[in-house]
Amino acid sequence: MRKFFHGLLIAILVLSLTGCEAFVRKFTRKPKNDKFATEEVVLVPQEYSGLDLTKEEKYRRYLFWWASWQDELIAALQPQGGNRKKQLACINEAINNLSQLALLLKEDARRKLDGYIKELSNLQEAISKDSYGNFVASHKINAERLKKDILRDFSYKKVKESLL
Repeated sequence: MRKFFHGLLIAILVLSLTGCEAFVRKFTRKPKNDKFATEEVVLVPQEYSGLDLTKEEKYRRYLFWWASWQDELIAALQPQGGNRKKQLACINEAINNLSQLALLLKEDARRKLDGYIKELSNLQEAISKDSYGNFVASHKINAERLKKDILRDFSYKKVKESLL
């Protein structure tokens, strides 16, 4: 029995020292192969011309975008605590669209529109100062009045001749 244990111990020692190469190879991590060969990407700058819109189409788009931002502003001016960031973002976009609209108009119509832009800027300043929302109802009335006046005075039919 003793010889058997000695023989078994020697066999285990020999196997552990020599190792089983197939067993070791099976459980070692293989280096990753690049499945996707990296190629140098060459970006050639290209100039894309914008949409070739007529002045009429540009005017209608800017007027539509302004009206939608103005509607968002009116909806955001809720007496029960609307989101002030949303209000300021809406009025900023409305002013930007009206400014783009003014660039398409002749001088006399542009001066009239600049008056409305100034009123919107005053409303923007009033909204930014009203941190507690005490005058939201007043701001909403002013925003609705401005929307009505601008749509009345600057519909496409009325300013068709005033486009550049």
